[in-house]
Amino acid sequence: MEDTLIQQFFQFLICLLLLSFHFGCDAESVEGTDKTSFKIDGRVFVTSSKEKDWVSNTRVLIDGGKYRGYLRNDGSFSVNGLPSGSFLVEIANPTYLFEPLRVDITSTGKMRARKVNLLQPTKLQTVQYPMEFRERAKASYFQQREQWRITDFLFNPMVLTMVLPLLLIMVLPKMMNAADPETRKEMQQQMNVLNQKPNMPDMSEMITNYLSGGKKPVKSKASSKRK
Repeated sequence: MEDTLIQQFFQFLICLLLLSFHFGCDAESVEGTDKTSFKIDGRVFVTSSKEKDWVSNTRVLIDGGKYRGYLRNDGSFSVNGLPSGSFLVEIANPTYLFEPLRVDITSTGKMRARKVNLLQPTKLQTVQYPMEFRERAKASYFQQREQWRITDFLFNPMVLTMVLPLLLIMVLPKMMNAADPETRKEMQQQMNVLNQKPNMPDMSEMITNYLSGGKKPVKSKASSKRK
């Protein structure tokens, strides 16, 4: 009888120790999560639209959707349960485009927001925190169709090569007629100089002279009698 009571007592003590150890681990894990979890706050503004439909259609994406948040009626948001580190914050909306920002959270809870510079990652340009997102432009899902214009036809290289010589032919004679007699005479002399062809030797004669060693070809007697 005494042995059974002692055994029950020891079993009771073991159960108490196990329960205390279990609750102690849970408390430590809760305290650890409370210490290492942070939140990101911000606000979204859309000034080009007076309707509030954009609030319900907007989502806050952190690191490409690993963490998500929703907007309140006034456009503010808070994303909880974040560890320390660097996070990319994006605003997803089907109608408007927003510039993403990056938030750096230290282990002590200090936060710094900065712009995202993909061309120069080392360049640091901080912004105020809590962050403010404003629409940059409206989202365009279709490419604008090109329209035909008269200037496309006029500045076509083929048209220019055909029209410019025609204009020169039509305009130059009128300019010559309208010019002074002395200027006209000068222009005619220049044109005559350009039109004069130099006495170039015949190619056939040059070839025959080269092949015959510089000797002139002997004319036949029949050709001399005919003359």
